Amino acid sequence: MTRPFHLGWFLQGSSVQAWGEPWTGAIGRDWMVPELFCDLARALERARFDYVLIEDSSYIGESYAGSREIYLHHGLSVPRQDPSVIATLMAAATKHIGIVPTLSTFAYPPYLLARLVASLDQVSSGRIGWNMVTGSSDFAAMNYGMDGMPPHDLRYDMADEYMAAVNALWDSWEPGAILADTQSGVLVDHTKVHAPNFAGQWYKTRGPLNSGPCPQGRPVIAQAGGSPRGRRFAATHADTVVAQVKGAAGMKVYRDDVRAHAVAQGRNPDDVKILFLVTPTLGDTMEEAQLRLRQRRARIEAQVPQMLAFFGKITNIDFGQMDLDTPVDQMELTTNGHQQSLDEFKRFAGKRSLREAMLAYRGNPGSVDLVGTPDAVASQMEEAMQEAGGDGFLLSMNDVSRRAVAEVADGLVPALQARGLVRREYAHAHFRDNLREF
Repeated sequence: MTRPFHLGWFLQGSSVQAWGEPWTGAIGRDWMVPELFCDLARALERARFDYVLIEDSSYIGESYAGSREIYLHHGLSVPRQDPSVIATLMAAATKHIGIVPTLSTFAYPPYLLARLVASLDQVSSGRIGWNMVTGSSDFAAMNYGMDGMPPHDLRYDMADEYMAAVNALWDSWEPGAILADTQSGVLVDHTKVHAPNFAGQWYKTRGPLNSGPCPQGRPVIAQAGGSPRGRRFAATHADTVVAQVKGAAGMKVYRDDVRAHAVAQGRNPDDVKILFLVTPTLGDTMEEAQLRLRQRRARIEAQVPQMLAFFGKITNIDFGQMDLDTPVDQMELTTNGHQQSLDEFKRFAGKRSLREAMLAYRGNPGSVDLVGTPDAVASQMEEAMQEAGGDGFLLSMNDVSRRAVAEVADGLVPALQARGLVRREYAHAHFRDNLREF
């Protein structure tokens, strides 16, 4: 019998994301107000999801043909609001589910980030995570006064030091520092609050935090470590890892590798929960699900430029200058951006042309294909987890609509619960404790 696994939702992160989709209300007009996202968080909490991860980037793409036109014309990750604001509103709309904003190390000095995340953890009563990213775009770097991003592996070296700095700040308040003793009149025991005086090669911060302690001690850390260096980093620091690798066998290899790295770092590998990205296609019947899958693939056949533009945005590659009929294995494709995404695409593409490869890659999103009725998809998820060994799935839907959310929360999840595969109730008040429940 498969042990229970975890569920998260990968929210591809701006309040305009669903503007062209049906079943979203007036999102095209009222995109500034993220009520759709708050409704999503409430529904996923009702379904007992572990968390919602809010993806982010802080620049407008212009990798495709050296222009911003295609990104603005089609609303490709723009407009995009600050994820800490969206996270605050989603946390206020819920009581149990974890909320995980994406915040980049290059955009926040360690003290600012540690204080922001500690404050979020406090106001959410211990339900905040931080999707820790180093950044990958030179355009984003320029928005913050930099000339460009450091090399890929150096970014992770810097991130190791960054983690040491923010952890020192979160640890600057010992457990029990807040006395709140009305008889003695003492709020804080000053002997339990310390300045870390952190000084590294790249980062320096005095501390202590003036915001006070995190309810969880430290927030939950999420990370998408795909490259060899990224996997080592994730195994060292992350409580939950976002992964997209093709096939259940590949999922197992990836999970085993990250867990081995965790052991090498002296960690309990069971404390590192790896969630694999999937995009289920649901229907009341298998025929309906297959029809919806064919309709989706038909839609994306007309969207190759947009798909290449988006992929170019995260890999810093200008696909607008490339011949769509050239086999991918004949192209010199390298990146200082998302290394895992490019490597996975190249492996998947093989000898396909760029056009064929992108259509196939985007037409079969996620680590495993999930198509059918809720019960059939639940069975497919159980089979994949049995082969991979754990730890769960991070759902990423093509359309962030109320209908898509309801099909998961009120259709798929009950089928999973009936099989004993996911929780029926939250066992703990804090996010990390729920992650470590099984």
